[in-house]
Amino acid sequence: MVIDETGKQLGLLKFKDALILATERELDLVEVSPHLKPPVCKIMDYGKYLYKIAKQKRHQNAKIKKTETKALRISMRAEKHDLSFKAKNAVKFLKNGDRVKIDMVLKGREKAHQNLATEKMEKFLTMITEMSKADKETEERDIVKEQEIKKTPQGLNIVIEFKKK
Repeated sequence: MVIDETGKQLGLLKFKDALILATERELDLVEVSPHLKPPVCKIMDYGKYLYKIAKQKRHQNAKIKKTETKALRISMRAEKHDLSFKAKNAVKFLKNGDRVKIDMVLKGREKAHQNLATEKMEKFLTMITEMSKADKETEERDIVKEQEIKKTPQGLNIVIEFKKK
């Protein structure tokens, strides 16, 4: 069964006849449905067909929002202004739809005071939520913690993002 480039059915043709017809029109003979009896072949420009499919895939992939994980690093010795600056950046990243991984690096004797570091991290998280509530674009969205504050050999970390609508 052969279909030409305009979609018109040419009927049952032998393979050689269909191939000759395709070469006369300077097109390709492509087997569309090999499992049917008789198999269905189509006369088309195969390169153009592949280009069209690739273009459709690119167009579909362009619509998909890719989320990134942005990292912020804070210190236990960071002052209020430094934390507020980093919190503004975190809100900006969250507003763009990204996740934010917050690392608190502990050095030397700071590792012995993990409870103070956890308190500082919680204060920083409340600072981020307050700033996001103050922002008019993000005031109705809630911040979601993907997990609780995790202890690592270097210190503490947590990953946060806005709740999906």
